Amino acid sequence: MKKLVALFILIMFAPNSAGTVLAFSDNNDVIVKSSAAKKFAVLPKDIGFPEGITANPHNGDIIVGTFDFPGAAVPNYLLRFNKSGKLVAKLEVGTAPLLGLAYNPDDDMVYFASIGDFTGPGSKIRRIEVDFTELSRAEDVADIPGIGAPPKRIVVNPDGSQDVIEFGQIARVPNGLAFASSGDLYVSDSFQGAIFLFETPASNCPGPMCAVETVVHDGLLDTPGFPPFGANGLALNKDETELFIANTGDDRVLKLVLATNEISVFAESINGADGLVMDSKGILWVAANQADNVVALNKAGRVVARLGAFLGIRRDGSARGLIFPASLVIVKNKMFVTNLAVPLRGLGAGGAEPEEDITKYTISRINVPRLRH
Repeated sequence: MKKLVALFILIMFAPNSAGTVLAFSDNNDVIVKSSAAKKFAVLPKDIGFPEGITANPHNGDIIVGTFDFPGAAVPNYLLRFNKSGKLVAKLEVGTAPLLGLAYNPDDDMVYFASIGDFTGPGSKIRRIEVDFTELSRAEDVADIPGIGAPPKRIVVNPDGSQDVIEFGQIARVPNGLAFASSGDLYVSDSFQGAIFLFETPASNCPGPMCAVETVVHDGLLDTPGFPPFGANGLALNKDETELFIANTGDDRVLKLVLATNEISVFAESINGADGLVMDSKGILWVAANQADNVVALNKAGRVVARLGAFLGIRRDGSARGLIFPASLVIVKNKMFVTNLAVPLRGLGAGGAEPEEDITKYTISRINVPRLRH
């Protein structure tokens, strides 16, 4: 019997000839592999806090943006790594921290969220050619409109009473980005509790004059929780009828039905739900930044896999495994994850955190298992 169990485990996690981990799940199984995340790339010295991530599907380049905001004099960067993890381009893009990144096949450009409200000049969506170099220049696509905090959230208690949550954050904080096949761009706003839509499609936007529509402005998209970011990562389902939205502070993934703008809770208790990506099988992957892992959800919102973990800090100051995983992108059968590793004491966290000891910042790579549900 022991030999049969050992053989089953070996087969379940053994890579095939293409390097894909064969891990099958029915509705009652959860695949757990703490050692799944391996180091893919290291950021240059004196550059930290990798947050947003996307990829060039033509050559496998991985593009990363940084989220550093201790002061107006601190620059942020776009970094481009080749498929082997070698840095091939480093571009300073100003002092505004960067959040979500998304590749647009319509114009072969990378769009990114620039959080100017944290440093003064105003928040916006910008873009740059996917094969940018140190000599490239990003251009503005549109300013994020100021629509204020979302309406109050009414929470019904089991005893029939109600709690009322009133939100006050008004900073414009564009975060997650997701392109539809039409070229329209969806953008979440973590502080205003909103989903915006850039139509036309976005590739035709005439610079900063691009029109921005508010799709939904709802208390479910804001948070009184921690970390203090509401609507975050975005992912469309295959037929683009539903938009999935991470709410980081509420530890939730939400579902927005695009035909009706009806919003509901899809999954609960994902500690620090951050970046989202939908794989080719319809599995929704979530970066759980406070749990230091990535979680796979099936079509019912049930967890079917947990991959990666924080396994300590190497002598060179880099994390072993995942630490504050923020954003995800899948290229073929590989998932690439940014290890933001930002200490949160300044945002209200108590106690010492391992992020405070990180001195070398990394991108991780995970073999994507074949999950069925």
